[in-house]
Amino acid sequence: MDTWSGILPFEYVRHLRLQLGTMMTSYTLEDHARATQELAGLHEKWENYSGNNQNKYRAQIEASRAALFRIEQSLKEAGLLKRTAQEERDAALDAAFPNAPSREIVDWQGQRYQRRYTPVATSVSGKTVREWKGYWTQLSD
Repeated sequence: MDTWSGILPFEYVRHLRLQLGTMMTSYTLEDHARATQELAGLHEKWENYSGNNQNKYRAQIEASRAALFRIEQSLKEAGLLKRTAQEERDAALDAAFPNAPSREIVDWQGQRYQRRYTPVATSVSGKTVREWKGYWTQLSD
């Protein structure tokens, strides 16, 4: 389990099940609930921590946040979680322009949009991004 030391326990179990072929490749609503509880538990631990280490639990929180983001994205793609109107628009733009790099400007349905990315989770130092979220912004003419 050395290579999985930074990964949440349920992700490691999921990985083992995938290796054995006993589970489909998509996440379940149970995985989402478990990841949400894990993140909430880590936030509660951090809030109740009375020591002077400002980075206590930060790596675990960031890993949990990245895992929850991946699970939510997978469930939204599968239709098990509802997307917002902006996420629906972004999915349509992603389908129309699948290879759009960051800051690319495209015309879609008479409007101009720019591809952007923002970090979902970073390392403790903040120098390494663990997970990126891509989105589209509508540009005014």
